[in-house]
Amino acid sequence: MIEQMEMLRLLEKHRGDAVVMPVFRTAAPWARVTRNPERDVPIGTNDFPFAMSKASSFALGFCLAQPSVKVMLLDGDGSLLMNLGSLVTIANKGPKNFCHFVMDNGVYATTGGQEIPGRGASSYSALARAAGYAQTYEFDDLEEFTVRIDEILNQDGPVLVCIKTVPDIRGPGERSPGGQVAPQVPRPIINLLKEFGAK
Repeated sequence: MIEQMEMLRLLEKHRGDAVVMPVFRTAAPWARVTRNPERDVPIGTNDFPFAMSKASSFALGFCLAQPSVKVMLLDGDGSLLMNLGSLVTIANKGPKNFCHFVMDNGVYATTGGQEIPGRGASSYSALARAAGYAQTYEFDDLEEFTVRIDEILNQDGPVLVCIKTVPDIRGPGERSPGGQVAPQVPRPIINLLKEFGAK
């Protein structure tokens, strides 16, 4: 399994000018490694809290509205599991600018570490492939992921990359330091959308 922070540091090195959307439990560690926070859209923070399971649908909408902008969604397995139908919708729309990362740790880390349904038996990469994603991958070794990351990020999407990660479990009700679900978004999401011409 891969330590999440090591994987996030690697993604940051290779992101280029992509818009990165870290989801819930990934938002806080991503905030510690990002070097371009003005192109980050954290999902599940105080500024964007009501999005459990909707990250893949939100990212798809952004991809379709801004087809020239690379989008990297850092999704959770529990979050995606609640909206599996989005895989079919994403594949059907075929956004070439979409790279969908799934942190597969087998638990609901935000609510105390309860096992998710299908842990160890289900494959998100296989589900995405069956749904029609252009490319799918699965990694449990950081070195192998490091060797392949440039190839992955330079392919036409939609691409789904399942990363087997070590759980970072938070107790029920426990919040990040300062009482926030995750660090504040450095700039309101609406400003980023305006940058791309949203009304």
